[in-house]
Amino acid sequence: MSDSPSDRWRLGTRLVRGGLTRTPFCETSEALFLNSGYVYGSAEEAEESFDGTRERFVYSRFRNPTVAMFEDRLALVEGAEACRATASGMAAVHAALLCQVVAGDHVVASRALFGSCLWIVGDLLKRYGVRVTLVDGTNLAQWEQALSQPTRAVFIETPSNPSLEIIDIARVAELTHAAGGLLIVDNVFATPILQKPLALGADVVVYSATKHIDGQGRCLGGAVLGSQAFVADVLGPFLRHTGPCLSPFNAWLLLKGLETLDLRVARHVDNAARIAAALEGHDGIERVLYPSLESHPQHALAARQMSGGGSIVAFTPKGGKERAYRLLNRLRLIDISNNLGDAKSLITHPWTTTHQSRTAEEKLAMGIGEGSLRLSVGLEDAQDLIEDLWAALSA
Repeated sequence: MSDSPSDRWRLGTRLVRGGLTRTPFCETSEALFLNSGYVYGSAEEAEESFDGTRERFVYSRFRNPTVAMFEDRLALVEGAEACRATASGMAAVHAALLCQVVAGDHVVASRALFGSCLWIVGDLLKRYGVRVTLVDGTNLAQWEQALSQPTRAVFIETPSNPSLEIIDIARVAELTHAAGGLLIVDNVFATPILQKPLALGADVVVYSATKHIDGQGRCLGGAVLGSQAFVADVLGPFLRHTGPCLSPFNAWLLLKGLETLDLRVARHVDNAARIAAALEGHDGIERVLYPSLESHPQHALAARQMSGGGSIVAFTPKGGKERAYRLLNRLRLIDISNNLGDAKSLITHPWTTTHQSRTAEEKLAMGIGEGSLRLSVGLEDAQDLIEDLWAALSA
């Protein structure tokens, strides 16, 4: 057991002070190291730095002091042994999978995934000879069947993007381990505040830090978290040699984002819950999906493994795509954008944006209809957001 004081800190303290390393100048805010390389006092020191005898920074594609502070802080918040940051969330997903699979391996994934994640799993892996099985993530019988054979890795989103399916992390972890694989959980919708996949049995957690961790639409970033052995021996060499490194400036912005993450997520959740409840009672709405609503198909499971419903509300107005477009075009406060987790409320039409490249059959199988909308609820006053939606619905 570690004797580090940070191991005893509570969440709020970890978000503000975790991983902080001050220079001799004793700055209050984290230092920003915008350098690509580092110098050595001798040729011997350079050799020792590259052969692993001496632990130090050698090149910012490998590690950087500002990036390392972000990685250390997020690992503390997540409860992970180690973390590596990447240039984007998709770089994190790509690295977490490709670092461990070889031709002939079997990978299983839930069918309801973000469009780019589905492309990596369903298209890219197959190009390299990896066998892929897609399942209905909410159907445990399908998981049991798919994982009845040796499997290298399993990839899931829960809640899923954009249909908010909730997957039983603990049970899928058991099945994955019995098949000899590692479970990777994309936890971006839940954030490290509302859900702890590692505590539920997952092996690896990935984030698009672009979303709630930055939370203000400023930068791109991603992260992969897991055991020290996985990060150092499996993921580390892949990142070192393929180069999807996070820029120091973006790492600094993400450090600033972590400082207020729990405060922002609490407001996101409160606003989203109010809006979901209001939409559910509107005559012009066909369906509302939000994990904290009792009408959600996996409400009981969400209540067990999440401490809040999150910031995303999925809903379908009556009238299909035409009515959805009319609603979008009449909004005056909520912006049309494919990003999420932002301080500003953002809404998108997944059928024609984030999942446009998928076939109609694939989209329907993921729970995405032609009229489906994904609302990322921001930090504005909830009543102003409700009034904007009501005006758009009634126009």
